[in-house]
Amino acid sequence: MKGNKHLKVQGEIKDRGMIKWQGMMLTEHVEMIRAWYEEDKHDAKPDLDETDLQLLEEELVLAAQRKCHVKLKSWKERRFHYHIGIIQELDQHSRSITYQDPSGMHRLPMEELVSVWLID
Repeated sequence: MKGNKHLKVQGEIKDRGMIKWQGMMLTEHVEMIRAWYEEDKHDAKPDLDETDLQLLEEELVLAAQRKCHVKLKSWKERRFHYHIGIIQELDQHSRSITYQDPSGMHRLPMEELVSVWLID
């Protein structure tokens, strides 16, 4: 007797899993489900109000003055990114932050910044 590679046996129940539903799915539905799963993997950009932005700027200024380690959270390309280092410069003209970590100096645009944590 030939075995079925898609057949799963759970107890006394023989189940084909998702195979049994494939005939009922239209290609448009499959594409929509795949797009939905892909969209679900992305993080939503947080909406910062004026108060949040002011607190963020105060934390940045304090961290730059104290030259202490900070953890920066940025949002770019629909994902959150974390950076740890020491803030070297706050450039108001180009709206960017220059920070140093063990691998060197990096620039981060302020528009991408979401939160700042001081690490003492």
